[in-house]
Amino acid sequence: MKTTLATLTLCLVALMATGFPLEKKGGSSSGSGAKEKRVQYAAWDDVNVIAHGLLQLGQGLKEHVDKTKVQMRDISTKLKIFNRTVTELGKESQKLRVEGEALKARAHGLEDREGQLLNVTAELREKAEEMQQERRTMSERMSRLEERVDSMLQGDTVLPDMNTGARNNSDARNIQLMLEAQNKRIDDLMERIRLQQEKLDKQNVRIRMLQSQVQQSRQRPSVESINTDVQSGSEQRDSPVGMPSDCHELFLRGESTSGVYTIQPINAEPFNVFCEMTADGGWTVIQRRQDGSVDFNQLWQAYKKGFGGLNGEFWLGLEKIYAIAKDGGYILNIKLSDWSGDVASVRLPFELGGEETKYSLKIQKSGEFSPLESALGTDATSGLPFSTYDQDNDQKSDHCAKHLSGGWWFSHCGRSNLNGRYFQSPPPKQRHQRKQNIFWKTWRGRYYPLKSSKIMIAPAAIVNKS
Repeated sequence: MKTTLATLTLCLVALMATGFPLEKKGGSSSGSGAKEKRVQYAAWDDVNVIAHGLLQLGQGLKEHVDKTKVQMRDISTKLKIFNRTVTELGKESQKLRVEGEALKARAHGLEDREGQLLNVTAELREKAEEMQQERRTMSERMSRLEERVDSMLQGDTVLPDMNTGARNNSDARNIQLMLEAQNKRIDDLMERIRLQQEKLDKQNVRIRMLQSQVQQSRQRPSVESINTDVQSGSEQRDSPVGMPSDCHELFLRGESTSGVYTIQPINAEPFNVFCEMTADGGWTVIQRRQDGSVDFNQLWQAYKKGFGGLNGEFWLGLEKIYAIAKDGGYILNIKLSDWSGDVASVRLPFELGGEETKYSLKIQKSGEFSPLESALGTDATSGLPFSTYDQDNDQKSDHCAKHLSGGWWFSHCGRSNLNGRYFQSPPPKQRHQRKQNIFWKTWRGRYYPLKSSKIMIAPAAIVNKS
């Protein structure tokens, strides 16, 4: 750019020099001797060239100035950024300086803590040594105490006076603790012996039941046994001796989990039941109400054979109940619950007749009935036949099963009915509907709808042991 400017300047100077007129001095002319002046002018094309060059020069200078301004702005921006960076670096340096001072102070603090920890460690070491010394002392005292106890047991020495000092009192206390621990071990041993005796008693009951079943099977006519074997063939896989007669016999055989099992009472076909196993024995459940999922307003044949599901609501069946309890000696266990969470339980010895007696229920109790028991027991001392919608066997002129719903051992319709309609709480407002629900008058009042009920049976021996 500098070269171009110098060239254009030189050209401009040359052209300007040629553009002015030039004088030439010489001799006089032929007569007068006057001076002749010659003037020379620059050509028009040369002037145009010079003007064009000047324009180009001005344009180049303008472009150079603009470019310089842009560069100046870039340099200014970079300087601002540099200044900002320098400022930030200054702040970071100040921050690092502050942090360094804080770290230095923390280091001093850590040194102080380290000194404290060293002091605490030394104290702990001293305490540990003291505890070890005390442990050795206690071990020596225990050894001496064991020697004294041994000598006491052997009768070689006599205990010194217990009031002579604190040391003797401490030794006496240790002896007392040892004796208490020994007594506890003896009590635990006696408890184990008691549990073993209970197991032996259960095994004896099981053996007696099996012997009774074997004796009954031997007393059957041989011809009947032969005919039974011929008719049943391979289908007769289990004999009455090999299959339990009720849930309590299952309990005596070692079963402890509640659930569905197969039993076979004497002179009956095998069938499934739900067994509730307790710590005292096994109960055969014959009825369960809990959610209203099963309609209990059934006819006579349904109540005779049974209905529902053993894992939910069900009625086992009058014929199956009779097969289990026909020989007597069984307990009826009724469990009730209301909508407030309260529960009640009734246990009554009973006998159940066969279909010829309409499965009459007879309660066998010599003493007075409690208010809770009287809802069924008082009326059933002479026997209550079972009634359904299609068989009216109650003791009242009205048809209790028709008015109250379901099948039950009705007496005068208003004392109890655990097979009625299932109503959620609160009870219906209409009286004729309330009469149809599950109720036990002497517990929660007449026609109070119970939340659940469960009826179980077991041999009377289970109550004598509980």
